[in-house]
Amino acid sequence: MSHVVVIGHGMVGSRFVEDLTTADTAGEHLVTVIGEEAGEPYNRVLLSDVVAGARGLAAITLPSPAHPRVGVQRGVAVRTIDRERRDVVLADDSRVPYDHLVLATGAAARIPTLPGLTGPDLPGGVHVLRSVDDAREIVAATLNARRAIVLGGGVLGLEVASGLARRDLAVTVVHPAGALMERQLDEAASRVVESTLRRSGVDQRVGVGAEEVVVEDGRLRHVRLTNGEVLAADLLVLSTGTLPCTGLAADAGLAVERGVVVDADLTTRDPRIHAIGDCAQPPGGASGLVAQGWEQARRLADLLTGRDPEGVHSGVGDVVRPKTPGLDIVTMGLCGTSHREDPALRVVRLSDPSAGRHLEVVVRDGLLVGATAIGAGRTGTELITAYTRRTPVPADPAHLLLPAAVPATPSTGRDSPSLVPDRATICRCNGVTKGDIRAGFDSGARTLEEIAETTRATTGCGGCTDAVCGIVDWLRAGDGPSPSDVGAGEEGFTQMKHEQDRAETRAS
Repeated sequence: MSHVVVIGHGMVGSRFVEDLTTADTAGEHLVTVIGEEAGEPYNRVLLSDVVAGARGLAAITLPSPAHPRVGVQRGVAVRTIDRERRDVVLADDSRVPYDHLVLATGAAARIPTLPGLTGPDLPGGVHVLRSVDDAREIVAATLNARRAIVLGGGVLGLEVASGLARRDLAVTVVHPAGALMERQLDEAASRVVESTLRRSGVDQRVGVGAEEVVVEDGRLRHVRLTNGEVLAADLLVLSTGTLPCTGLAADAGLAVERGVVVDADLTTRDPRIHAIGDCAQPPGGASGLVAQGWEQARRLADLLTGRDPEGVHSGVGDVVRPKTPGLDIVTMGLCGTSHREDPALRVVRLSDPSAGRHLEVVVRDGLLVGATAIGAGRTGTELITAYTRRTPVPADPAHLLLPAAVPATPSTGRDSPSLVPDRATICRCNGVTKGDIRAGFDSGARTLEEIAETTRATTGCGGCTDAVCGIVDWLRAGDGPSPSDVGAGEEGFTQMKHEQDRAETRAS
């Protein structure tokens, strides 16, 4: 019997335990999970929804491992790893032996080095958003705050800013780069986002950084910008990136760069120690998306159990869709400025800032390899479909953008689940198809919660919830069989995905 110890009980650590126990059909592994947070695991991706008031904390709780060979220690800190004795030393000096050790310690919020933020604790009114406790504190702070600043205009920064605006705060995003979401958007796309955000009550200072956080009597009062402007604020949320939690690995003598260095099998220089999720640095680099951590969890579970990993893939790829109410942003693959110098790429753009719309497609060898869609609704959904399914594009890629310029026609019923092929992916985060949902229903899962437990649908970003509910309602009604994976079903699939993606914006 092999003893696997997992340090970290977050989204990736808990998913690894679930994958390992599922793959371990022979019952060869005992698992001990050690989590520093005292509560159940939760969906960190949805914390911005909690700040916005779109979800309660109970709605983002994940199921804790319930398996006879799994033990969970909550609220316990690991002090060190003893590689010679092959055990971990806890804060109370007790030891937990391991045959394999999995580091799933995640990442911590990065605190910028600024005057006013140099103490061991953040001043009153200054917060990060990395845990349920952070979310509670921000929500509590909004009750007495009128003016908020979000420092950092990446994906999380925009989600937080939109959420605070929904709570009727005057919000300003301060972002030192020349474009919001600069990893995904270029300056032209950013200008469209900026104008749309401004209309929804979120102001911005783009290309301007923070120079000082002015604190009086232990509380935030102002933020001084690099252009000399001083902004008054009652609430400051820092969204300035993350730092992988690598201290345990470094102290144990493992290779650490930005993250814990691992090979393609998620293994460190010590063959008994592995790292997955935000704390890991795989050969291809880390994306920061939870889908990558989930892929790593599955792959490592396969490695430790000897299961064939073929066909295990979430299907989410690198599609990014912030939860920003009233602002539809989708990016995928090569976007922003990442492709500007490659002559092998064909790039077509449609930009209409006055309408809050910006589209760009990037094509190589007849396939869509990147796209940006802002304010494009159905077109963004169709681009996701073409990108994730590697569908050949028209000879003239401009045709991909034409639907955005044509008013949507009234629904003719083509978005019925009956016209969605069983192989169509409904939950992109977990790679759950309509066929998977049907199989779960046939096995006895009748409610949304039961479908989520059976298939994992809706447990990622939550954007597929309306689509899954629609399919479950259709199955309950006993409608006719699904079409084949060709023909009319493709059009129905596009319509259904459009409804799903509109639901993602509504849910956020």
